[in-house]
Amino acid sequence: MDGAKLSFVLHRWTSHPYILSAPPSRPLCIMKTKELTKQVRDKVVEKYEAGLGYKKISRALNISLSTIKSIIRKWKEYGTTANLPRGGRPPKLKSRTRRK
Repeated sequence: MDGAKLSFVLHRWTSHPYILSAPPSRPLCIMKTKELTKQVRDKVVEKYEAGLGYKKISRALNISLSTIKSIIRKWKEYGTTANLPRGGRPPKLKSRTRRK
């Protein structure tokens, strides 16, 4: 990593290291982020159709490269930028039972 160093500290009660600082060239993402709005995803596809590359789109909109790739891959595969339903356990109660 070009001589850049990470600083670690061990938590008091566990041996899990927590990162205190990261090199300025790489973003430090520990927490999950919210979904991008449909307008932002549409803007990504619009720029892609205009001929811009992934890196240029990423820099222009300040979104990570992997997110740009995911948006475009989903758009190519499904033809939409809308949020798709996620998998998961089906609800125990049907919507009709829940309303009662």
